[in-house]
Amino acid sequence: MRSSIVFRLSLPQKALAYCALLLLSVPAILPLLWMISTSLKSDTQIFAQGSAGTPPITLKNLLPHPFVWQNYPNALKAIPFLTYLQNTILLCMVTVIGACLSSAVVAYGFARIPFKGSKALFMVMISTMALPTQVTMIPVFALFRWLGWYGTYLPLTIPAYFGVPFYIFLLTQFYKSLPTELSEAARMDGANEWAIFSRVILPLSKSALATCALFQFMGTWNDFFGPLLYINDPSRYTLAYGLQQFLSTHDGEWTQLMAAATLFTLPIVLLFFFAQRTFIQGIATTGGKN
Repeated sequence: MRSSIVFRLSLPQKALAYCALLLLSVPAILPLLWMISTSLKSDTQIFAQGSAGTPPITLKNLLPHPFVWQNYPNALKAIPFLTYLQNTILLCMVTVIGACLSSAVVAYGFARIPFKGSKALFMVMISTMALPTQVTMIPVFALFRWLGWYGTYLPLTIPAYFGVPFYIFLLTQFYKSLPTELSEAARMDGANEWAIFSRVILPLSKSALATCALFQFMGTWNDFFGPLLYINDPSRYTLAYGLQQFLSTHDGEWTQLMAAATLFTLPIVLLFFFAQRTFIQGIATTGGKN
């Protein structure tokens, strides 16, 4: 019999705990607030306190007065923001679908289909997570260039359809926690392994798949190194790479750069805000076998 301890906090204790969490979150939130504040200032407000550089971050400096909302339309006009946004969303959708589906299939094989050498292959798969990207960068680039994929989105999307080791690990742990009776009952009804996976296991793994999708979306959205290596057409740039190009062509226009960076960060913040419950549930259910 399992025993559990339930911690019950009184109202003052809860208030104290929330205040402590808010104070601890200030160092993480301060750079975001500074970015938003700078995006609403004019150039004279940024460099108002002497010529030694940007003034120190204080509460007074974080409050722009007046608000310069024109920085956002100017930032959208300075770069083809909508084109970069469409390219980024396209890459995110394609990689999320490929990474989640391929990783789920591989994880189901490791977790629910016993075969000789499965543990050794699983350990080899896990060991690839420790391999730095810089080690394989040159041979992978040479391979994609030999295939004629340089300058296209194929090097950024096709690898997602061969499984992601981290997602395979998470989903394998989740599938091991599901009762084997579900698969046995479906097998007695005449279902094959693919039918069991697609009709029984996959619908039960929504939270785990949502966690993998969120990780993949954020990774593709923030990816700068991939487009830098393989994309040479400005009409194919992503937002992360487009911001770097904005910095190189509009040097010193910090207000517009911060406005563009705020627009770039906003979707990630909103996505995590609305999906945080699913994200936390997915992490909790992929921790190990019950």
